[in-house]
Amino acid sequence: MDEKKRKEAAASLLKDMEDIAARMRALIVAMPAHDLLGYIYAQHMMKAMAGQNAIEEHCEASGLDDQINENQFLLEYVHAVLASDTAPVEVTFDEAKCVELFELSHKLREKAMFFAMATSADSKDGAFGPDTADIEFHAKSIWVMLRGNRYQVLEGEFYCYVLAPHNDVLKEVYGVGAAEIAEGFQAIANATRSGHATAIAEMEKQFEEAQAFATAQGKPLEDVMEAWVAANEEQANAAGQAIDDMLRGGIANVSRHTKLPPTLLADLAYRRGEEIEFFAAGDFAGTPYRTLPARKKPLIQLGSEYYSVDPCFIRDAGYRALLYNLLQRRPDYRKTFECRQKRMSEAAFADILAPQLPGATIFQEVYYKDPTSKQWVENDTLALVDDVLFLIEAKAGAAATIASPALDFGRHAQSVQDLVLKAYKQCERFFNYLNSADEVPLYHLVGGKHIECGSIRRTDYRVMVPIGLTVESFSPFSTFCKDLPQVEPLLGKHAFISLSIDDLFVLKRFLPTPGAFAHYMEVRQAVAGIRRAHLFDEFDHLGAYLKKNRFDQDIAEQLKGGKNDLVIWNGMSDIIDRSFEDEDWESRPFPAQPFPVEVLKLLEALDATRARGWLLADSYIRDREEEGRNDLANMLSELRQTLNQYPSRYFVQSGEGDALFVWLQRHDTQIDWAKINDKAGAAALAVGASKTFGIFAEVGADGAYHGARFFAVQIPTAQTEKNAHVYEDAARIAQRGRVSKPNKPKRVFHPAKTKKLGRNDPCPCGSGLKYKRCHGSLGT
Repeated sequence: MDEKKRKEAAASLLKDMEDIAARMRALIVAMPAHDLLGYIYAQHMMKAMAGQNAIEEHCEASGLDDQINENQFLLEYVHAVLASDTAPVEVTFDEAKCVELFELSHKLREKAMFFAMATSADSKDGAFGPDTADIEFHAKSIWVMLRGNRYQVLEGEFYCYVLAPHNDVLKEVYGVGAAEIAEGFQAIANATRSGHATAIAEMEKQFEEAQAFATAQGKPLEDVMEAWVAANEEQANAAGQAIDDMLRGGIANVSRHTKLPPTLLADLAYRRGEEIEFFAAGDFAGTPYRTLPARKKPLIQLGSEYYSVDPCFIRDAGYRALLYNLLQRRPDYRKTFECRQKRMSEAAFADILAPQLPGATIFQEVYYKDPTSKQWVENDTLALVDDVLFLIEAKAGAAATIASPALDFGRHAQSVQDLVLKAYKQCERFFNYLNSADEVPLYHLVGGKHIECGSIRRTDYRVMVPIGLTVESFSPFSTFCKDLPQVEPLLGKHAFISLSIDDLFVLKRFLPTPGAFAHYMEVRQAVAGIRRAHLFDEFDHLGAYLKKNRFDQDIAEQLKGGKNDLVIWNGMSDIIDRSFEDEDWESRPFPAQPFPVEVLKLLEALDATRARGWLLADSYIRDREEEGRNDLANMLSELRQTLNQYPSRYFVQSGEGDALFVWLQRHDTQIDWAKINDKAGAAALAVGASKTFGIFAEVGADGAYHGARFFAVQIPTAQTEKNAHVYEDAARIAQRGRVSKPNKPKRVFHPAKTKKLGRNDPCPCGSGLKYKRCHGSLGT
């Protein structure tokens, strides 16, 4: 289809969408709100209880299998109409019209998708370069189709964290603090998730009690119901509320299901007829490409009670509306609000991920003099753990979730770019500062003066991750922005990553150890540096990592040699999604990459010891796929079990140009570092490795690892009289075929006895530290 025909098709689709939206509005406003809500909400319950009904038969006939998404889309329109129209004097429920509503809703979604295709195809170039058309289509389709891309069970955690800085003012204005408000939002989510099941259970309970009452009276149930109600008023009321929850949209009644005060609920709610923009005359009137009222205020007032008609916008819209109205009620709080909000967002990374950053050096509000401008500048948060550096720039991240991409894609994209590019530029400035000298000082601003608080050397860090952190997610742009022409890996190799506080709450659960988190961020950064490779959001990245490990290498292979112009991985988050579905989600282990027990013991020992370089060793082990992990486990297990016969064992496994050398030492025996270093160098020569990673581990008689740490393997580059014995040993290792097949056990040599090192002597591992502060402290 040429450009002219696409424009004609787009115009026709827009007219169709406006007509359908107008018909939906007429149908919705003419029916009782509670009965309509109950009918829509009941579809999922009725499917489970009674099988097929008229709506489901229609869905089957049209090939539609995502009834949840259909219901959600329709609920948004119910909210929009209730917010836009006052209640008529006379309304009548009509199931046939409900069936028509579902049909129209499906058609509207479908035409909106076709419109996204027709209006995006001609975006040959733009903010996202040659990928602009594809990203514009994703932005428009997601604006229409994506609902509830949050994990409802985490609502309370999110609200409790982001509202905590304003706790005192929330109590003054609304009479409740951050914890109580968070509990309320979690209750809203819970009612949506399990409200029908709870209502059914309540009905069954009350029916059993009424039946027992009838049996005791020796009369049929229908003859004693009036007496039972009179004698059990509380239980009868509970049964009535359960019926309301099941049949009249009661699960959306936040006045009933939460303890949130009416003043707060009113600030989050539309009154009937209050909204004037959504159906106003003009292009896109009433279509999903205008900003749905639920994106601005998620609740609706029906009578004296408040309803969360649309459960999926309650998170972001509720958060924004609450803060907006807080400032409307307390305009004098704005300056303090901004300061507190800034501190919260800047501290979030190190705060939420504290278990993943043990012993990290954290600098907040880091100042330095920019070498280019000669001006004092600031970065938000710098987290240093072992040889990994995280630089975090926090931004607000709300505007892009309100502005429609169809009305002005350029503006929609620009609002997101502003978030990303501002953070990116600040990270770039700091990385350039790091690169300006061997070691650079860092400062805090204290009493108007810049006071040096530390210094940093770029060469100390193997991994450096620049991160733009927003309070709210703005997927998919947060992952697509790597295709912006302005976004290049910093210093030529450190790709920029966008994350949200939402993401952090999930990442901390699936990556509970420092090693797992650091390795994921390495892989994640590698993917962030690959253009034309798209995953929807952070949870798709996390799912791909759990399933594929080094999925960056898979993507690189798919793009290699121009085999594909664009690679899109969809649906990888399913493993994450399923983890939050069941009621007992908190008591079950989260999915993780599989490791043999023996390898896990070694990783845990590295984590427990946390000597310099431990994350490097951890990462090298995690880079291995299943076969390599099993090979390592077999070698560790086999040789560990012989330590009751020998004071030490070792083995080497070769890779593509590198190798892993592992020395196992029986706990409480003499450590001969000269022997270990010589043996590691000989093994590296034997396998022809240009780089070898060394791991030293102490193991007790019971098989428990008492400690483990990385050490640098020095590989001789030329034979001399001094190192001739190392070359001779390498020849023996190679001649005996000890490393020809890494998955087979290697023969080992016994360590020779050497003179004990003094605690103040330089550690022979090559770290440059005193022995007492390096390997001499192992096991203490």
